[in-house]
Amino acid sequence: MMKEQRADGEPSDITLVELAQQGDLEAYEQLVERYHARIYSLTYQMTSNREDAEDLTQEIFIKALQALPKFKGKSSFYTWLYRIGINKTINYRKKRNRRRPLSLDSLEEEKGEGVALQEGDKQLTPDHDLRIQELKVKLNEAIDALSDKHRTVVVMHDIEGIKHDEIAKIVGVSVGTVRSRLFYARQQLQ
Repeated sequence: MMKEQRADGEPSDITLVELAQQGDLEAYEQLVERYHARIYSLTYQMTSNREDAEDLTQEIFIKALQALPKFKGKSSFYTWLYRIGINKTINYRKKRNRRRPLSLDSLEEEKGEGVALQEGDKQLTPDHDLRIQELKVKLNEAIDALSDKHRTVVVMHDIEGIKHDEIAKIVGVSVGTVRSRLFYARQQLQ
């Protein structure tokens, strides 16, 4: 095994995966630390509940560890892990059969969790804050009304900032299908 490094001098994902596949749990812990925030952000955006997101994130990393011997490196580790996360979260939502609004509240509170709204020149007035809150409620309701497959691409692209081709790999569809789902979802949101 050749030990590859990233630009920051840390071991590459491939190196860590190979070590973890050989039973090195510290290598897997490094992968968990590397991707925990991103997976938590995904699960939080799709469940709108911190406790559910924390539980799902833990379950996703456990499932990935169990499935690690089957990882062949046909995609990046992150793409593979994200796909596990998407599938597990969608299955969770179906099993629980409950829909909660997507939370876009308190951006300061959610810093680093993948939520990003840009407001331009923010006027600090009660009327402005009320309009923003009303907009958030309407947006939450609209996103929550989308099907899982449409909500998934909206969360991944518009909230997480993932590119079309990466979403296609993660979800297992063509780039055209991703674009089509985004187009349809945006029409529904309007």
